[in-house]
Amino acid sequence: MENKRRGRGFYGIQRAARHKGKGVAAGVWLHPDKPEIDTELGQRMVDYAYSHGVNYFDTAYPYHEGLSESFIGAALSKYPRESYNLVTKLPTWLINGEADIERYFNEQLQKCGVDYFDFYLIHSLNAERFELVQKHHMFEHLCELKARGKIRHIGFSFHDKPDVLERILAAHDWEFAQIQLNYLDWELQDAKRQYELIEQKGIQCTIMEPVRGGMLATLTPEAVDCFKQANPSVSTASWAIRYAASLPNVLTVLSGMTNFDHVTDNVATMEAFRPLSQQEREVIDNALAAYRKAVTIPCTGCRYCMDCPAGVSIPEVFAAYNRYATSKSRSMFEELYHALDAGQRADNCIACGTCLPKCPQHIEIPKHMKQIAELAAKKE
Repeated sequence: MENKRRGRGFYGIQRAARHKGKGVAAGVWLHPDKPEIDTELGQRMVDYAYSHGVNYFDTAYPYHEGLSESFIGAALSKYPRESYNLVTKLPTWLINGEADIERYFNEQLQKCGVDYFDFYLIHSLNAERFELVQKHHMFEHLCELKARGKIRHIGFSFHDKPDVLERILAAHDWEFAQIQLNYLDWELQDAKRQYELIEQKGIQCTIMEPVRGGMLATLTPEAVDCFKQANPSVSTASWAIRYAASLPNVLTVLSGMTNFDHVTDNVATMEAFRPLSQQEREVIDNALAAYRKAVTIPCTGCRYCMDCPAGVSIPEVFAAYNRYATSKSRSMFEELYHALDAGQRADNCIACGTCLPKCPQHIEIPKHMKQIAELAAKKE
């Protein structure tokens, strides 16, 4: 792929391999300035994943600038329909009336080239969007589609606080829920409480961002050393995948992958899957303690904040800063930062706040842009 870490783990196709009830997922990524999908590489990734037991393929209406659903549908068309689970999501923010629900749903069926979806989610719920769900009776309409054989399982993906999740879970008879969970967010974003609420509801959860947009695949040198000393033969990312997959109420784990090596690594992790031991959990605790000494910005690269009215390439600016924060290398920061066009850099931020309500991580983006612009201007 041309661009290795630009985009979102869920902007593109994702696939989850089921091994002993667990799974991993991969993503074909999008260059921010070129929405084209590398279909040749993407097909190779799909074929390898499928041939190694992957049977859960996750996409959504906005991924890859609207190209993802068509791509994954075409990539899977060679395989028997009953041999895989195809998953997509209702674009909640685009629903202005009840008629829109079936209109978008039928468009998604057509783009994917299928007659039904195995798992269908109401996308990216928070308190505000859940009001739209209730206002337009989205759940009830999806139940009607399920009764007609168009949906097998109904769920939702979630980005908000546990009290909001509790209200959403209580409102309807959901069959599964998707949350952001990893060993950093277990406490940082109270993923622990979210997981417990879903478990108490009696439904399973699917996990997004187990490697936190790639952040837990790189970490700081000190944190990586903790993992390498414990087991030098496995990748840093594999620890994060196994952390999520070791939880008993997890249906599958979705992890965005940017190249073929990531697919083979995650598949290898799950083919030989074993839950974390207590000793391994202590290794993660030690690595996390080392990582927390670096002050990073909790951006996952999801790109929900884009497009910026001022032209700032927000995820790439944060990626450059986080590389500096974890490596303490000024030259590395400057290399990544100045690889951006001048108009994409932090000093172009006008603090308009357009990005703020879009960020699932609730990052104070203008504040950080000001700090990064000052760092970039500083002479050393």
